[in-house]
Amino acid sequence: MIDTAHSYSCTLPCKLLLILIIALTVSGCSKPKETQKFSGSAQGTTYHISFWARQNTDTQAIKKAVDEEFSRLDKLLSNYRKDSVIEQFNSTISSEPQEVGEEIVALAEQARVVSQASQGCYDLTIKPVFMLWGFTRDKLSPPDAATLQNTLKEVGFTQLEVVDASHLRKLNPNLSVDLSSIAQGYSVKRIAALLEQQSIENYLVEIGGELQTRGQKPDNSPWRVALEKPLPEERTMHKIITIKRTDPLAIMTSGTYRHYFDLNGKRYSHILDARTGAPIVHSTVSVTVFNADPTHADAWSTALLCLGREAGIEAANKAGIAALFIEQQGGSFNEYTSAPMGALSDVVIE
Repeated sequence: MIDTAHSYSCTLPCKLLLILIIALTVSGCSKPKETQKFSGSAQGTTYHISFWARQNTDTQAIKKAVDEEFSRLDKLLSNYRKDSVIEQFNSTISSEPQEVGEEIVALAEQARVVSQASQGCYDLTIKPVFMLWGFTRDKLSPPDAATLQNTLKEVGFTQLEVVDASHLRKLNPNLSVDLSSIAQGYSVKRIAALLEQQSIENYLVEIGGELQTRGQKPDNSPWRVALEKPLPEERTMHKIITIKRTDPLAIMTSGTYRHYFDLNGKRYSHILDARTGAPIVHSTVSVTVFNADPTHADAWSTALLCLGREAGIEAANKAGIAALFIEQQGGSFNEYTSAPMGALSDVVIE
């Protein structure tokens, strides 16, 4: 199985794999030869694309266009690249406006809305605290209270200002922005849009476990995917998701069970609450969000995982977000859903 660390960096909650079972679930009367597929590596992870079209399509040309778009997004959004636009912004210690482009500004604004809805639990500027804990070095070093509080002064959306459609300004010159909790969803959105520009109306786009579907298979059967069981020591199927709707639908999952540290008998999650700078301690291990917008779903899955089941369901209900929460109690898992899940009659989870 693929390592599920987030493709852009590991400085924010990493995303968990939705296991694709397309090939395994095609019925006997389907026409798999009409489903075109290609895959590859991008952004530190893998991607898989399945599609079919009534008109003739050049799969190699489409793959070339997809790879070129991945390359563009990587240079724009990736925090692991020192030459990316976002890292150039981060490395510039200044309170002067900086040009980052319309896409980054739009992502920051979309993340700000989700951050406010989570009452600050989710925040793109958490990176300094993440580094303080040692998560980027894969060596946990819990900070003392004074150091943690001092570092938290460099965290907060209130210190990031949108100047105009293409410029951001740091009100704190040391501020840094990590897009890893939203950029992969945006990448799914961009690749899906690229397919639609080619008049492809039936597809499944998956990047590192984050996905969007539209339409159906050639035999008119629905796309089906599987949700991974939230256990650190194994990777097995937990739930089957059948997507009966033909309009675009994104499915994004965030979880705690792949990335953590055990130290002195205590487990520390990589998921940090930006309000306290400390790892979350609740028992919610996985949150899956269903939404028409992959970018929106990506940010919300992280925010709801940060909040945990009780506060998360309250926030999801208020914002109209359809979400599935999984809590671990000993060796068993309990599932809870937000109220908007009830309206998804064309999505079956079993």
